[in-house]
Amino acid sequence: MKPFRTDFSGDYCRRYHWSAIGIAVVMLLSGSAIAMQDLLPGAVLITQKNRAFEPGTVEIDKGQTLHIVNDDGQLMHHAYVASSNFNFDSGEQLPGTAVDIQFSTLGKYFVLCGIHPKMRLSVTVR
Repeated sequence: MKPFRTDFSGDYCRRYHWSAIGIAVVMLLSGSAIAMQDLLPGAVLITQKNRAFEPGTVEIDKGQTLHIVNDDGQLMHHAYVASSNFNFDSGEQLPGTAVDIQFSTLGKYFVLCGIHPKMRLSVTVR
């Protein structure tokens, strides 16, 4: 029977350290791949992370879609637009989910979060 290893220095630790980093990178990339596979052609990807929209400002063409992904850990979001000529409400947005907003009317809009009032995405539709 092989004795339990008590020397965790040198190459042994470096090898396992890099293995753990590799596993973490694969997990992160697979999460991004899930969000990207639902992306419509020509859509603009927006993430919700750290209680903010990223990017915070976009200019898009009329008819273009924003694909908003809740990538904010365990936080729930609620994206909405309320204006005189365009309204949208995602309802509760669970972590890891995405919502698409297609803007069919020219103008300037703000996408807000009904849960986190400081979250604000400025959208200009040209």
